[in-house]
Parts: sequence; C-alpha cells; structure tokens
Amino acid sequence: MFKKAWAVALTAPAAALIALSGLATTASAASAPTTLTVVPNVLATWQDNFNPFAGTNSVSGTLGNIYETLFYFDNTTGKQFDLLGKSFTFSNDNKTLTVNLQTKAKWTDGKPFTAQDVVFTFNELKKYPDADTNGIWQQLSSVKAEGNYKVIFQFRQPNIPFAEQYVLGGTYIVPQHEWANLGDPAKAKITHDKAIGTGPFKLMSFSTQDVKYEANPSYYNGAPKVQILSYPAYATNQAADLALASGQIQYAGINIPDIQKTFVAANPKHNHYYFPPNNPVELYPNLNNPLLAQLPVREAISAAINRTQLSVKGETGYESVASPNGLVLPPQKTWLDPKLPATDKTFTQSDAKAVKLLTAAGFKKDKNGIFAKNGKELSFNLLVVAGWSDWDEDALLIKQDLQKIGINVNVQQEQYSAYYNQIDPGAGQKPTYDLAISWTNVGPTPYTLYYDMLDSNGSFNIEGYKNATVDAALSDFSKTTNVTQQKNDIYKIEKIAAEQLPVIPLLNGALWYEYNDAQFTGWSTQSNLWIDPSPYNYQSAAIVMDHLKPIG
Repeated sequence: MFKKAWAVALTAPAAALIALSGLATTASAASAPTTLTVVPNVLATWQDNFNPFAGTNSVSGTLGNIYETLFYFDNTTGKQFDLLGKSFTFSNDNKTLTVNLQTKAKWTDGKPFTAQDVVFTFNELKKYPDADTNGIWQQLSSVKAEGNYKVIFQFRQPNIPFAEQYVLGGTYIVPQHEWANLGDPAKAKITHDKAIGTGPFKLMSFSTQDVKYEANPSYYNGAPKVQILSYPAYATNQAADLALASGQIQYAGINIPDIQKTFVAANPKHNHYYFPPNNPVELYPNLNNPLLAQLPVREAISAAINRTQLSVKGETGYESVASPNGLVLPPQKTWLDPKLPATDKTFTQSDAKAVKLLTAAGFKKDKNGIFAKNGKELSFNLLVVAGWSDWDEDALLIKQDLQKIGINVNVQQEQYSAYYNQIDPGAGQKPTYDLAISWTNVGPTPYTLYYDMLDSNGSFNIEGYKNATVDAALSDFSKTTNVTQQKNDIYKIEKIAAEQLPVIPLLNGALWYEYNDAQFTGWSTQSNLWIDPSPYNYQSAAIVMDHLKPIG
C-alpha cells in the first residue's frame, strides 16, 4: 500500500554541513568496497522480526534478500524475473497453472528447496486465513506437488493477473522443515537466528542499530558480487540525508527537498537520483453524494484544477501531471490506445470551461457566490492525511482553484487511521468522505490499477463506481493470456475513465531512489531503467543488489 514519507528539509547546504561535521573526510572509510550501505527509509531502531508474513513490520531485507517468491513481476517495467520458479504455463481454459521450479535452490541451512516447501506454504495460508492477506484461497481450489520440482495450482475460475501478481509474485515461500511446527505463520516468532531463506543474501548479524546481510554462497543464480549489505538505523531524516550526501549510504529511498543542492551538488560525479512515476495520485469523489454523482460537477472540478501547480508547488517538481485515462505514463505507454482522443490523454485547465459546464447543468451562483441547484450548494470537505505535507499542500491548492469558480472546499486533515476509516470503513459500509486525495494499487499491467479502483468488486473502489462495461472488460482480461485481447479490453476502460471521471487523476506518484556509483556498477538508472530501482520495494531491491558489481 502506498505510504508517504517526507524528509525534513536541511537547514543549510549539504556540502557545508558535511564539511562542518567531518563526514566528508571519513566517507571512504565508512564502508569497505564490497559493503553496500542501504537505507530504504528512516527508522530509529530495528525490531528483531524476520517473519515474511509480518509485511511492513519485518526488518528491511526479510523480503527479497532472505525469502523469495516464485517469480517477480515488475510494476515499473512490466518485466518478469524468474526466482524460485523457472517457468510456468496455463492450461485447462487457464484454470490450471503449472510451475517448474529451480532445481539448484537450497535453504541457507543447507537443506534442498523442493516443491513440498511450496505446497506447504500455500496450505499454511489455507489453514490460517489471517495469514492469507492477498485472498489466495478465494481463488485457488488446490495445490499439489508433482515430483520435487513441479507444482500444479488449480483455480476456481481463470484469473491470469491474480495468479501472476499474487500466487506467483506475491507469496513468499518458507521451509517446511522449519515452519511445520510454528502454527499460524502470521504469528510465528522468527528472530534473526531463525531466518532461513533461499534468497541471494543471508543474515550476517543483527542489532537494533544495524542489520547486516552477506552474500549467499549457495545461491542458485551464483553468489552475489556484493559481499555485505549494511542497513543502519537513522533516528532523523537530517542524519540520513547527511550520510547519503557524503557517500556513507550508497542506496536510499528518501524524499529529499531541493535534492540538486542537498545531495547531487555534494558529489556531482557519483551522487545520482531518479524519481520515476509509479502510481496514480487521485482525487476521489464519493459517488454516494448526489452532487458528486453528477458528471458535470466532476468535469468542472477536474477542469478547474491547475495540476501543474500541484506538481511544481505541492510536489516540488518531483511528481508529474497525471493523464485523464489514469494510466501511469510513460511506464504504461505500451497499453495506451493509439486511437484515444487527445483530450483523453492530456488535461487542460480552464476556469471558463468549468463555469460553462456547471451553468449548462443548471447550477447558479447563490448569495454566497457558490454554485447551487435546488438549494444544494457545491460545498465539500476535502479529506487528506495530516502531516503528509505534499498532499496537504495539494489540498490547499485545489481549494483555491475551486473557490475561484464557485465551489466551496473545506480541507479536512485527519490522522491516518481516521482518514482511512472514512475512505474505506469496511465491507458493507459506505465511505463518509466527500472528496479525498488518495492512491490506487498498481501492478505490472494496468489491470490491477483499473480493477482495484473501478471494478464493482475492486479492493480500492472507495468512490463506489459501478459500470457493467468496465466489469466485463476486466473479466475478459483476466481470463486470457492473449496480449492483443488484453489491450483491447484496457482500451475500452481508458476511454470510460477519461470521459466519465469516476475518479479524477491528479499526479503520477514517484518512487524515491538515490544512489552513489563510486564503488558499484549495474544500477537501474534513468537511461537504463531495467527494474523498479527503489530500495523499499524489497523484491526488486534484492534483484538490483544481486546484479551490482564492485568497481575495481
């Protein structure tokens, strides 16, 4: 799930601070040439939790470095990476999935990895539904081993995207010989001394202030060239920013304000960053509200918003303006309908158009200067998370834009738990917000984005949208492996999303990624973006670090 994490601005240019603190003179000694120092995010201390079913509560590197999925499907590039699985095929009208496994994989305690470990893992999710956070067994009917290196999954109905993203790419495999007597996997206590995986790295040492991994010499793809990974804890953003600028950290995912001055300028030759677009930031209208259910109202809101200002002022230029069809561009450009009208590809801000739309729909300004119809003013609360400073600023800018045309907005800042309870109160309950800035989930194809956000049964359809054509297109997509057919299904949805505006796209949320290439080569870069480069996407980060090579 998308989470904002904004760094605190440095109080002086980084180079000056580094010189004052003496960090610049010790940067080369901070890490040996074969040690890569990684900071996915800023945390004051580490908890001794290496349970892959604990999600974000586990130590960074638990997922990817130690425990692996069968495959990895990259959201940024759409590429497939083979991990514990070597190949897979669908058959039986796409209800049967056969996976061929790596034959050389071993657990880090020396025992062989086999199909029985895969079957055990999935059956544990069936036995303990609280651990099945992706709803695997709502789709699966059975899983069985055929020999030691083949697994056969049977699905209740064909669902290709689900099978790839969650069964093949989202379930971390654990060793049966260790986990068989641990009970509920979601509650199992896996400390550093019990972290046995198949990944490219294995645990070397643990403390609350630093976690170290070492290259797995028995890794089935060959031992990584990076010998040691160090994950130090940092109590403040300022401390992490300084260490990153000085070269003590080589790989990070920190949102640094004014990054050219505070990071790149400290070492222009080796300090680099790239913040590729990754997921949509949307303005969600609650379609249970009879005013927001009217298309001209949503169109007017969209037309009045100056998205360039959101990008420049709210997001300090780090996040680009979204597309009306909701696709994340350019990453998903291969899915864009070449026949889509220009107005469905690019937003044009126009107060005059917004006013014209409302007037044509029968709205008139009342004595308060607010558009109204039948005594009902266009006056809405705009919900955001308190402390997510970029979205808070975006909300204020939207408020100003809409007030200019005669729509009243009250920015409502709530703590995250209260915010989330309003947008997604749970099964069978209707959301209570009017407008909300939020995210949507993404996957290796636009299916995930559209299904979760727009399908009648989507997991993040918080706006309450229902459209039979959209549902049918997504159902059709899910049943086929034919890319041409899948694209035609997505094309239908693009036009509806752009012209019906069930949600109002604002920006393309960015991945945060900084790196120092003085000691290592093989990074995913802006000119060669071969995988999601962010260190907090633990699956792709492990693949990146497995591919890096020391210089010299």
